[in-house]
Parts: sequence; structure tokens; C-alpha cells
Amino acid sequence: FIPPEDEGRIFVTYDLPEGSSTERTVAVLKEVMKTLDSVKAVQHYAGLGGLNVVNFATKSNSATVFIQLKPWDERKGEGETAAELVPMLQAKLSAKFKEASMIVISPPAIPGLGNTGGFSFILQEREAGGDIKTFEQTLQNFTGAINQRPEIARAFSFFTARTPSYQLTIDREKAKKLGVQLSDINNTLQTYMGSAYINDFTIYGRNFRVLAQADTNYRTNIDNIGQYFVRNRTGEMVPLSTLTSYKVIENAQLISHYNLFRSAEINGSTKPGYSSGDAIKALQEVAAQTLPQGYGYEFSGLSREELLSGSKTIYIFMLSIGFVFLFLAALYESWSVPFSVLLAVPLGAFGAILFLWLKPGLTNNVYAQIGLITLIGLAAKNAILIVEFAKERVDLGMNLEKATLEAVRLRLRPIVMTSMAFILGILPLLFASGAGAASRQTIGWTVFGGMLSATLLAIFIVPVLFYLITKFAYGKAKLAELEANYNPAKDEHLHQ
Repeated sequence: FIPPEDEGRIFVTYDLPEGSSTERTVAVLKEVMKTLDSVKAVQHYAGLGGLNVVNFATKSNSATVFIQLKPWDERKGEGETAAELVPMLQAKLSAKFKEASMIVISPPAIPGLGNTGGFSFILQEREAGGDIKTFEQTLQNFTGAINQRPEIARAFSFFTARTPSYQLTIDREKAKKLGVQLSDINNTLQTYMGSAYINDFTIYGRNFRVLAQADTNYRTNIDNIGQYFVRNRTGEMVPLSTLTSYKVIENAQLISHYNLFRSAEINGSTKPGYSSGDAIKALQEVAAQTLPQGYGYEFSGLSREELLSGSKTIYIFMLSIGFVFLFLAALYESWSVPFSVLLAVPLGAFGAILFLWLKPGLTNNVYAQIGLITLIGLAAKNAILIVEFAKERVDLGMNLEKATLEAVRLRLRPIVMTSMAFILGILPLLFASGAGAASRQTIGWTVFGGMLSATLLAIFIVPVLFYLITKFAYGKAKLAELEANYNPAKDEHLHQ
């Protein structure tokens, strides 16, 4: 749908085992950055602990390294493009840091359509009340099945329901007996363990936000609850430890919802030789085979746009050809001339498809389709130069065969000149480099191949098409009548 681009930057993001401390995460982050120092194509990098760039979760066991590659003209060696660096770094870092779920990704080709390149699949639990562990197991089963497909290079998700946490239970009956309000208990826990906004104040020309929170030493351990007190109705201070109990559980630190349903995002990429459409079809097939009742899915990002627009491409081509046909019919007040012109369009499409097939690295994506639509007008332009010239002479009474041959002879130079000017003008697209090079090369080679084919073949095929269609549309009687009234002086005047 959209070719992957070498934007000169890639990301490394990872999760350590759940419950890992920030200190451990930062230590691994420093080692990852040291490893990047040995990569020749890397210009500089910046690490950020506590952030997972795929799902933008802020967790103590997550970190991300933003890597800026060297300029494109300095990365011409083998294994120095972004597409080659991603799998190389993935294998290198995964082998070195076995305890981390390490992912190396490139940014999406179009900013805003997803967080990563490749496909984006959203697994949804559409029946409320399900257990989070069951949801996690379903996700793992689906991810394992999709990774077995030959179309998929890798599929991954950072969703987990194994984060150690404490489940705090308030003894409501005891709190009622001691005259403590539940809201006071909740507010006390929120203020000490979390934080509470007080106000803003201005000093020295700057605004400061005031937050109330227990000091670090008083919220590092669950037993610190014994040091928290709450006031009852009689004004006495009651320790929270007498009103609460806790147990250790595993849960999800981050639960996302997509269209109101509990969801988890699965990202991934395709293997060489397969298209994004093949990956989407594989995901749909695996979902139909493995997802239990009550589960569904949706696509997001570029995958969603591809599904929405894929079925409309044929209608765009039909509308484009239809409009060109109607414009030509109105211009020449004839239904036969548009057919003579538009039958030259397949000549350009043949060359475009041939170059897409022969040129390594090019695919039939949206940019190639834009090039094909552009070729409708470019191929028609060459045909018009021949058809319009020949039609004028046929209408004056010149013999159909003679008029066709004369049109080819006299219009050959304008066709070659305008076509060569256009072909030379798109050469920068053919050899584009840098960010966006893949899209520019795709549309450039598509139009180049189509224009070259339309120019070389139109000289021979368009006259034949014009001859056959005009002979059929005019009929022998009308052609004979026109030839009988032929005045060479008018033709000479028109030629001048």
C-alpha cells in the first residue's frame, strides 16, 4: 500500500521483566547505547527510560532509544540502509540482552498513521466481564499462530497481564464501627501513595504547581500504610493498617480500549516477497481460525487505510477514463475519436507494469497507482497529436489511409520532442535519495516506463486504431462522399 521509507531514523524499544526497577532499566539502556557505538551507520542517539514508544506506556521496566542515522550519501555501503539495519540490530540486541523483549522498528511511512511501520492489528474482547488473564492467553495464542505464517516476518505485542501489584481491600464494616468515612480512606491513600493537586502559585515571575505526596521513604513499601492515619468522626486518628488488608496479584499495568472494547495492539512486518495485502489476508485467516467466541478484531493505521481504499482503486480508474472520454467527446463532437485516443492508454500501462516488475524494490503501491492515473493523460496526449491531425484531413476529404500516414509523418517530431522533454524532466525522480525516496522512485519509474512505452508503441499502434475505428464509424459511403468533395487548397491552407 505505502512503501517503507528510509527516513534516516529508527527506534529501539524494550521491556524488561515485569516489576523491574528503574535502576535496572537504565543500566540496560546504557549498555544498549554502548552497543550502538559500534554501528557505523549511526550518527547519534538519545535514550529515554520509562517510555515504550510502541504503545506509549510509561513503566519502570520500559525504555526507548531514538537513533539518528548518518546522511544518506554516507550510508551507501552494504547493510547501512534503514531496512537492513533494523533486522541486523534486532538480531544483535536480542542475542545480547536475552532478558529483555527487544524490538527494533522504523517509523511509519506517513506520520500519524500508526506508531511503527508495517501492519497494525487490534485484538478486541467484545464481551464484557472477561478475565484479563484469559485475554492475555488469547493474545499469546494468536500471536504465536500468526508468527507461523510464511507471509509474516514477525508479529509482536507489548501487552501483558503479569505486572506484580498489590490489591488493597478496605474493611468496610470495621471502618463503619470506628466512624471512618470511606472517602477519607481513599483520599488519604491517593494523597500519600499517589499525589493530590493543591493549587498553583507564582513567585519570581514563574508559576509553580503544588502537589501533596508522601516522601519517597514513606511510599516505597506496602508496609508504609501503617504510618498513614485517617481522622474519624470524633477527631481521633486511626491507622490505615487497621482498616485495610492486601495481597500480591498479577495484573495489566496498561489496558487499552479501541472503540470501547478492551484491546491489545499487534504490530509486525512482512517477509520479503510478500505484500502488505498478503499480511492482512493472513491475519484475517488466522483470526477466523483461532479467536474464540466473544473476540473480534480491527485494523488501524496504514492497514486500516489500505482496507478502506483498496476496493476503491478500480472505481478511480474507471472514473478517470470516463471523464477523459467525455471531455474528448465534447471537444471533437465525436464518439469515435475518444476511442482512438483512449485505446492508447493500455500502451502506457503496459510499460509502467513492465518496469515495476523488472525494477528491483518496486511494488504496486498507491504511488504506482497514482502514476498509472497520470499516464491516462500522458498517453492520451500523444494519441491526440496524431488523431486530431488525421481527423481534420479526413473531414476535408483526404483519403483515410493517406491522412493517417501523413499525420504520423508530420506529428512524429512533436510527439518525440514533448515526450523526451517529459522523460528528461522526471529523471530526478528515478534517482531520488533521502527521506521519501521510495515513493518518488516508485511514481518516477512508473511514469517513465509508461511514457517510454506509450511513445514508442503509439507511433505504430495509434494510427492503426484510428484507421480501423474511423473506417467503422464513418462508413464507406461517408468516406467516399468526403473524398469526392476533397479540395487540396483547403488542406494546404490548413497545413499552413
